[in-house]
Amino acid sequence: MASTNGFPRAIHDLEEEFAGLANEIPESPEKRAISLLHGIVMEMWKELRSDGLGDVGALAWPDVGELYRTAPPMEGAAVNEPLPPGTEAPDFALPDPSGETVRLRDLRGRPVVIVFYPLDWSPGCSQQLDLYQQEIDEFRHRDAELLAISVDSLYSHGAWAAVRGLTFPLLADFHPKGEVARDYSVWREDDGFSERALYVLDADGVIQYSHVTPYLHHVPDIYELLEAVDAAAGARV
Repeated sequence: MASTNGFPRAIHDLEEEFAGLANEIPESPEKRAISLLHGIVMEMWKELRSDGLGDVGALAWPDVGELYRTAPPMEGAAVNEPLPPGTEAPDFALPDPSGETVRLRDLRGRPVVIVFYPLDWSPGCSQQLDLYQQEIDEFRHRDAELLAISVDSLYSHGAWAAVRGLTFPLLADFHPKGEVARDYSVWREDDGFSERALYVLDADGVIQYSHVTPYLHHVPDIYELLEAVDAAAGARV
């Protein structure tokens, strides 16, 4: 069977047809559901292991939630310094996986944690956001809003959130690509994605804590992050 980029020709043709039709479907819950399923199927297909990709009986379907364990590691030293504490956080309006727009200015009155991460489905990002989900009650106890931002599309976010069980908003800094990451001084131009970075804002939208991990594969210390949230909660005058 002829292939293109490792995919059988039939799959490649279907993928192109899907991409063309997707723009013609009006935004709706049905479109989001179709896009979520499409993302899951494509990620599973990329990881199939068989001798001939056409022998269905030889396919070994993986657990989608475990794909990150075999993904290439994301490495590299930081290339940016974050905005310093005391700076008013740049406003933004980004879509979540449901297509709803989240505006930073609408969250005034409570602490906000902004998590910039490189990419959905990658090993370090899976581990980091899994950790925040496991400790979600710690953020809720502090009445802190947790927002995660990457350059992935809202459809990728929807599929990834469903697979990993993430309940906090994943925002798509997709178009213009990386605009918000640039505003927050965490854009990696050569890579096409952001640093792994954290910002904690107080109730007035002022940055009280900022951190860029020294290396992309480092996951920030969650206890330091929660301490910063506690400090931000008491910073308002």
